[in-house]
Amino acid sequence: MEYVLPGSAACAGCPSAIALRIVGKALGENAIMIMTPSCAVASIGPLPKSCYTIPVLNVCFASAGASAAGLTMALDALYEKGRLKGEKPTVFNWAGDGGTYDIGFQGISAAAERNDDFIHFCYNNETYSNTGVQRSGATPIHAATTTTPLGKEVPRKNLPLLMMEHRIPYVATASLAYPMDLYRKVKKAKEIKGFKYIEIHSPCYPGWKFPSSDTIKMSRLAVQTGSWLLWEAEFGKVTLNNPTSLLAQEKIKPIPVEEYIGKQGRYAHLLTSPQKEEILNAIEAEIRRELKFMLGRAEL
Repeated sequence: MEYVLPGSAACAGCPSAIALRIVGKALGENAIMIMTPSCAVASIGPLPKSCYTIPVLNVCFASAGASAAGLTMALDALYEKGRLKGEKPTVFNWAGDGGTYDIGFQGISAAAERNDDFIHFCYNNETYSNTGVQRSGATPIHAATTTTPLGKEVPRKNLPLLMMEHRIPYVATASLAYPMDLYRKVKKAKEIKGFKYIEIHSPCYPGWKFPSSDTIKMSRLAVQTGSWLLWEAEFGKVTLNNPTSLLAQEKIKPIPVEEYIGKQGRYAHLLTSPQKEEILNAIEAEIRRELKFMLGRAEL
């Protein structure tokens, strides 16, 4: 099932469009998508036409959790009254990190606490890309944005772990460079009743300043350097996915992080800094700490 038709208004190499095509193949046509203000909304195209092939509801920035919860409960009521037959449509949110980490977090957290029956997808491009590349809670330390021109001074949130602590049935992280891993996780989430959270790392070439043809290359480097970890948790039980599992067990070595951030213009100031080596060493030390921490979680 193709959710994204040719003629999308998305940027060339847009990670949201790439990810949504994979999600569509896993979920199928019996689905309803909810979107908050984001690049995905801007990609719809000129009204009244749409590049998306399934029902889409555009909602306010902060209301993804409440809107999806209301929609899935309304469907349950209609089935209970016998007004709908057949398989219940999969309700899912398609939101960026701004609509997930920051503006939308309250509603998403509340829906997770209630264990409402839908999937929340966060395509994480680490900035508010649609509105001018401002920093978000997902922006990594040292990355330059229009609101942190000298580099962000604090680390990003670890929202997948925060969602896991809500004790929901399923949490997963994914990457565009590992499409079958993403496909498998979406298929699994579809079959689980309750709140499911999947976060897809989504390198954004205008915001990160790399060639538009390198979206998948940047996705792969993020995983191979350990900057983005692949894992899933079913009812709190963590499983690391390869190659993250191999990195955590030290069966393979991570690619030096400079090969990843050195290709992004948002780190240009760092690469010319007198403290370059000190900062790179600190980033790689944090990667090793995070790998060790997640391996420990998986072994609990």
